[in-house]
Amino acid sequence: MKTTLDELQAFVAVVDMGSITAASEVLGLTISATSRSLGRLEEKLQTTLLRRTTRRLELTEEGSTFLQHARAILASVDEAEEQMAARRLHPAGRLRVDASTPFMLHVLVPLLDGFRTRYPKVELELNSNEGIVDLIEKRTDVAFRIGALKDSTLHARPVGTSRLRVLASPAYLERHGSPADPGRLGHHTLLGFTQPETLNDWPLRDADGDILRIRPTIASSSGETLRQMALAGLGIVCLSDFMTGDDRRQARLVPLFPGQTLDMRQAINAVYYRNTALASRITAFVDHVVDALGKRPFDE
Repeated sequence: MKTTLDELQAFVAVVDMGSITAASEVLGLTISATSRSLGRLEEKLQTTLLRRTTRRLELTEEGSTFLQHARAILASVDEAEEQMAARRLHPAGRLRVDASTPFMLHVLVPLLDGFRTRYPKVELELNSNEGIVDLIEKRTDVAFRIGALKDSTLHARPVGTSRLRVLASPAYLERHGSPADPGRLGHHTLLGFTQPETLNDWPLRDADGDILRIRPTIASSSGETLRQMALAGLGIVCLSDFMTGDDRRQARLVPLFPGQTLDMRQAINAVYYRNTALASRITAFVDHVVDALGKRPFDE
């Protein structure tokens, strides 16, 4: 037995208005449609809810009992809808966010205070993973991914792009000298990624005119680890602007080969599984990130 909300609404409206005709006007239905809804409900319940006389409709004892339940159900649905509407206007609930450690530390964390001030009812849970995680397995609402996307089951919203630069600390350059051209990089300590290999494609041309792919002297899976090693003067590194802005502005890391560096950029996307209606807390967070980054691009 599957009673529908439309049937409950028709029943309650008939009782409240005192007639099928008046109830039909309130519901915006034809008299026959309202009558059919009432008939289906009684058939499903296998009982008579209303006695029809020539002058009026009277509740049966069963109808009186069922009316209380019907009102409670409809009130509960109204309350649920009101709460959902309120959450759209005032996002609330737990929001699980995943991002690589560098993006989490250098981009998202500085934006959290403003987001929490604006949306105090959203409970944030932040997770950092250097690799790609399964959003469902990790119960993640939204993830920020750097580079090309491969998972077609995900919906992606572009957040921006971030330029790659070859960098070294003044301390390293003082000890080892600054390479005069990209061909001299083989004489230096190069800091690179363990995987994927494409992260070791630097925005420079090799002797054959192709994109330069380096072989790291020291490798790590974490961009933040590579950044810290570069700051410590351990070698030359290629990192994305989103994680080195302050370092470059304060000359803790110095760009190399500015005239020969290609404009290679990493795409940054917010990804989440496709839904017919996206939770407002996800939309609010992604909007906040996009708006903030639009006001201060990574390459400034």
